[in-house]
Amino acid sequence: MKKVLFTLVLTFFLMGSSALALNVQQAFRDSYRYEKMASYQDAIDALLPVYQKYPKFYLVNLRLGWLYYLAGKYRNSIDYYEKALSIKPSSFEALLGLSLPYMAQKNWPKVEELMRRLIREDTYNYYGNLRLAIALRLQNKADHAERVMRKMLQRYPTSVLFLVELGQDLWWQGKQNEARRVFRQVLLLSPENIVAKNYLKK
Repeated sequence: MKKVLFTLVLTFFLMGSSALALNVQQAFRDSYRYEKMASYQDAIDALLPVYQKYPKFYLVNLRLGWLYYLAGKYRNSIDYYEKALSIKPSSFEALLGLSLPYMAQKNWPKVEELMRRLIREDTYNYYGNLRLAIALRLQNKADHAERVMRKMLQRYPTSVLFLVELGQDLWWQGKQNEARRVFRQVLLLSPENIVAKNYLKK
């Protein structure tokens, strides 16, 4: 957070307005403070004057996308994440952010589309592959999701998130015995993992 705020201040100093830089810095400080209190609309309101002044400011669009997602206002979240992506079209963080409101809306085809777009540029992106697998499984493509997870587990053999997803992919395909072996492995790494425990009780 301190690094982000320093960058903001430096940017506005270079623009020749130290007072404006401090105002922007304060707006971000207020926004983070309200977020910690789960006062998401207040966190949004703190940044809207900055957005109105600088609508093409990547960071403020990205943050508003995140805050509207937290507030459950998914259409607004999508709008701001898309604006951030239009400003920095190669941004993986904006793509990952954009997937969140679509996941909340259970729009799995759109999540799949976005994550495939990301993975075309970054084959082993951790969260891109995880979200792709989830989207595939929830579209009844668990066999495809399994392949994604097995690819990633070659790189991250002890990733609890990937192992849990693989176990679910196997279960959805009717491979319960294999899934149980995976979930038992999860419990070696994460003894209190709720998902693994619940599947092993079935």
